[in-house]
Amino acid sequence: MPALSVSSLSKTYRTGLLRRSTVQALDDVSLTVEEGAIFGLLGPNGAGKTTLVKILLGLVHPTSGTAHLFGRPAGDPAARQRIGFVPENHRFPGFFTAMQTLHAYGRLADVPRAERMDRILALLERLDLEGRGDSKVKTFSKGMLQRLGLAQALLSDPDLLFLDEPTGGVDPVGRRAIRDIVLELREEGKTIFLNSHLLSEVEKVCTQIAILREGSLVRQGSVEELTAVERVYDLVATPVPDALLDDPDTALQPAPDGAPPNPDLAQYRVHADDRTTLNAVLDRLRGADVEIESITPLRQSLEDYFIDVVDPPS
Repeated sequence: MPALSVSSLSKTYRTGLLRRSTVQALDDVSLTVEEGAIFGLLGPNGAGKTTLVKILLGLVHPTSGTAHLFGRPAGDPAARQRIGFVPENHRFPGFFTAMQTLHAYGRLADVPRAERMDRILALLERLDLEGRGDSKVKTFSKGMLQRLGLAQALLSDPDLLFLDEPTGGVDPVGRRAIRDIVLELREEGKTIFLNSHLLSEVEKVCTQIAILREGSLVRQGSVEELTAVERVYDLVATPVPDALLDDPDTALQPAPDGAPPNPDLAQYRVHADDRTTLNAVLDRLRGADVEIESITPLRQSLEDYFIDVVDPPS
């Protein structure tokens, strides 16, 4: 059973008092997130990301379609017991200490009193807040607040964790720490639903992504699948003879910004229409005593791919 599934989901908002109008926030969106995935939801502002998350959390009802968490309707109390949520720009009372904050949220999440203290102490240690339990929240840095937000979301030991811009405004060291925690949680079998504009972070951790544009789902798949440049490969090898390099049948050219790993090697770009053509090129290189160090599919950055999808050239 998937951790999350959405089928033909649409949401229309009505606006205005005298002249009623409608805004289509989501339009026939369907997607599935398997258990144990780190799923990234991407899209420009106004694409419908927040509306989708609110529906999944049971805070907003869809106009049509269905949304399920672990086979139960989104908003069902039994489903909500299995999720944790870190909203963007979350706020905790500044006069609370970290310990008081987590006790308050633990009570809201019905964490048994006998277990609450042990869980809080373990989470403070895990999230590098050990020794700050008695510190006022108002003294915390942005990175510490984000880690405290993670701690409150993990108090109930959820199976599915929603993270809305978890590294927004956090310095590089803090982003690395949060990223490592997310990867650890996946290793423990938890499912992560990540909503972020920091595409470099998404690219590092997500196993699957989906892109929304104007309320519609326009792309879904793994980062590797979506950013691969079809039938183009980067090749690192010993220098290729000029005669072979100039031969159009070789489909080989020096890489435009090639930086070989050592002076004895060179970097090239191979264009091959299919697997047979690629292997023929490699056979010709071996026949010319060229030693191949590595060959990898060429990928564009997730940021470049995202821009091409949401703002294609006219």
